[in-house]
Amino acid sequence: MANQRLRNKTIVITGASGGLGEQIAFSSAKNGANVILLARNIKRLEGIKQEIEENYKVQCDVHYLDVSNHEQVSKVFQRITEENGDIDVLVNNAGYGIFEEAHTVSIEHIKGMFDVNVLGLMACTKEVMPQMRKKRYGHIINIASQAGKMATPKSSIYAATKHAVLGYSNSIRMELSLFDVFVTTVNPGPIATNFFSIADQSGTYVKNVERFMLNPEKLANQIVDSMLTNKREINAPKWMNAGSIIYTLFPRLVERVGRKAFFKK
Repeated sequence: MANQRLRNKTIVITGASGGLGEQIAFSSAKNGANVILLARNIKRLEGIKQEIEENYKVQCDVHYLDVSNHEQVSKVFQRITEENGDIDVLVNNAGYGIFEEAHTVSIEHIKGMFDVNVLGLMACTKEVMPQMRKKRYGHIINIASQAGKMATPKSSIYAATKHAVLGYSNSIRMELSLFDVFVTTVNPGPIATNFFSIADQSGTYVKNVERFMLNPEKLANQIVDSMLTNKREINAPKWMNAGSIIYTLFPRLVERVGRKAFFKK
């Protein structure tokens, strides 16, 4: 059943050139929303735009955006507002990870992950908060990770960025609740996308978790179904989130029992 709340609404999606972001774009358009797609791969965005406009009677605009370039973020969002009006839903999906042990990961990669996963997300969010507060309407959806709830070996930096996203989201959720603006965090486990072509170049992690990987289309549909509702979190898969809850309650026990499995990256 279509999400009637989205008809003719404007949804902005960062990191929309592939994977989960691309699937969120298709699902949003299928539900009657006008979508604005942001990413660095403008050629890929143009292809998605063509496919959306051919299959759905909605407007689709694309813009080149490197979310780590904060000056560029401001200019792109200003242009969107001028051309499309107010943004109803922002999906902060842009992000990446590199799985290495903490003592080997380079400062360049550390800075890069924080610039994109944390500071880029905050920069995009800051652009939409004033208009949403003024209008007393809107929804910010931040794609975090189960890694933000339970860190494991070889993901120290990536997990740290996602912990930051959850902390930021939890804070602004309370701030924006006074203005009827919703904030949702999405905390998935591993998703079957090209994320791991960068994160796991050895292929070891993918080989070990392949059978547990989430379908990006199904997760995207779940996210889109929640748009413009006061949904606090989306956690998937449920069994992995249960593990995160148990970890919060009994961290020492989980680290001891799960040590062998955690190192399978």
